[in-house]
Amino acid sequence: MLCINSENTDPCFNLASEEYFLRFSDADVFLLYRNVPSIVVGKHQNTLAEINLSYVHEKGIRVARRISGGGAVFHDLGNINFAFITTGREGELVNYRKFTQPVIDALGRMSLEVNLGPRNELLLGDLKISGTASHVYKRRVLHHGTLLFSSDLGALSNALKAPAGQFDDRGVKSIPSKVTNIRDHLGESMNATDFQNLLMEHILDTAVTPKPRTYAYSEEDLREITGLCHSKFSTWEWNFGYSPKYQFRRKISIGEGTVELQLQVEKGIIRSVMIGGGGDSMPDLPELEKMILGCNHDPQSLRRRLSRISVAAFIPGLENEELLAALF
Repeated sequence: MLCINSENTDPCFNLASEEYFLRFSDADVFLLYRNVPSIVVGKHQNTLAEINLSYVHEKGIRVARRISGGGAVFHDLGNINFAFITTGREGELVNYRKFTQPVIDALGRMSLEVNLGPRNELLLGDLKISGTASHVYKRRVLHHGTLLFSSDLGALSNALKAPAGQFDDRGVKSIPSKVTNIRDHLGESMNATDFQNLLMEHILDTAVTPKPRTYAYSEEDLREITGLCHSKFSTWEWNFGYSPKYQFRRKISIGEGTVELQLQVEKGIIRSVMIGGGGDSMPDLPELEKMILGCNHDPQSLRRRLSRISVAAFIPGLENEELLAALF
């Protein structure tokens, strides 16, 4: 088994590395990595419905999509991510107990009693320290998870504070959980790097079949992973556009009146627009709707699309940036 302690903190690179070893290698791999502040959504989620977009933009938090299912998770440099990638027999590939047990044992060495929860999360007492997910490709399986060691739990809460009631879709919804940091329960002082190294040492010391050995990315690995990172995991089309078809609704107050916004979005593209509630005072709303139609449901794309006009000419009292904020 190849044991990789990645020093790369780009979430898109690290997610690409998981897919690369899953699909284009026959080696068994154990991978540890950390990411800069990021939200990683599940493959079948509506990204915009899972994140606090204004907070994400304000704080410069990255947004990425993984190839496995499940809910959205927050990453930062206080969160350690682990991944097992292996070949197995059809029908026996997804086994959460098997792939979380080495991590549970490693934490046990640190005098922490951790258990696998009902949603395949890792629990320290009744508090969540890890979310896990799996993805099968032919006879290969990726099992990966997070480990909250010293994450900024305030940022986690704010970044995943999704808008309520604005999206109607069939995407997988995240289930909020009470969480805690592992560091707060340790009897000894260590930082995230120390903790990551201890996890790796445990796997190297205890894994039996196949025999583990440390491994560094080869030049070919880096070339292929970087290519996959650029062509897929760094793209708006994957991270946002891959979201399932959804409807977005919102009402905004302007003076004493109300304007209703409604979008139908498919593959990230606005397929229909309805702006109503203005009555006879806003006769040109169909023209504004046409300007929005066909645009990516993305703040920058819509800002460029509307940069040639003044929204107030169509909806008196509403500025361009106010409309943009209302569309998310």
